[in-house]
Amino acid sequence: MKSITGEYGTIHFDEAGYQAMNNLIASGSFSSIFVLVDSNTHEYCLPYFLSRLETDVRTEVMEMEPGEEHKNLETCWGVWEALNEYGADRKSLMINLGGGVVTDLGGFVASTFKRGIRFINVPTSLLAMVDASIGGKTGVDLGVLKNQIGVINMGDMVLIDTGYLETLPENHMRSGMAEMFKHGLIADAAYWKTMAESREITMKTMDALIYDSVGIKYQIVQEDPMEHSIRKALNFGHTLGHAIESYFLDQDDRNSLLHGEAIAVGMIMETYLSVKICGLPMQDADHIKSVLLGTFDRVDFNEHDKPAIIELLKHDKKNVSGMVNFVLLPLTGSFKLDCQAGNALILEAFDYYEN
Repeated sequence: MKSITGEYGTIHFDEAGYQAMNNLIASGSFSSIFVLVDSNTHEYCLPYFLSRLETDVRTEVMEMEPGEEHKNLETCWGVWEALNEYGADRKSLMINLGGGVVTDLGGFVASTFKRGIRFINVPTSLLAMVDASIGGKTGVDLGVLKNQIGVINMGDMVLIDTGYLETLPENHMRSGMAEMFKHGLIADAAYWKTMAESREITMKTMDALIYDSVGIKYQIVQEDPMEHSIRKALNFGHTLGHAIESYFLDQDDRNSLLHGEAIAVGMIMETYLSVKICGLPMQDADHIKSVLLGTFDRVDFNEHDKPAIIELLKHDKKNVSGMVNFVLLPLTGSFKLDCQAGNALILEAFDYYEN
């Protein structure tokens, strides 16, 4: 697959990606290399990655615990301390080998250690390949509130090797597909149609779908890297989805949701808001709902959940002057920014999801 290059980052694929990474290291005069993994990627991905890394530069491996619950400043503190103890300096390179938690947190750690060292993202999950590792958003959660602390920093490159997906559990593959569905819904009706009609996806067809999904996100990032305008469209499904994800993460008696599982719920609910606010045809909304519920398990809500989730909406990063802003769909493949919905309409969206 051809590399995607531009002013705001470079994305390389498969064999060409390893060549580009090794060339960058050979020409970069790095004093040391630090590879951040979690315990899963340490076991399943690191041996292969190190076999492709060609360098005589001192290389150390740092491991963090897996999961969204560890995407916090406490983990950052541990990684910062490890970098300091290993003698990292401003000429060090950090390579983040993992899913979205590793690339988000690792990018933030690199961007802030000694006021910034260079880094490379090597995503190993589908979610990280099509979303988290691309576009320079780095950061961590504040308690259960998603991505409240962070910076935008593109890093040196992203290396996507779809071979790592062979190590991924099925539910994590589905989680990543939520972002691919989203890219079609906001920007490319033909891509949405292809995703919606894909019943059996082989690794060959997945490679092409991933490449197109990355291209959609990259084009949006190129036009608005700092999210002043159209990049907000990438948050379709995320206003409610992040609130739902945060809520379940904080419930000891409920199973937490993977990011894509929560975003799928958010997309269905925000599709209903699109009907009521932007005039999206109801038959289109019903089709979107059918496709997403055919891919993701239904989430059960009780009457206590809904007010608490609505309360969490006030922490969404797109909010301005206390107003909760949604990205909605006038038509499949297009978007409208900065839409508002009252609590009564949001409760109707819950009913639409459930019934």
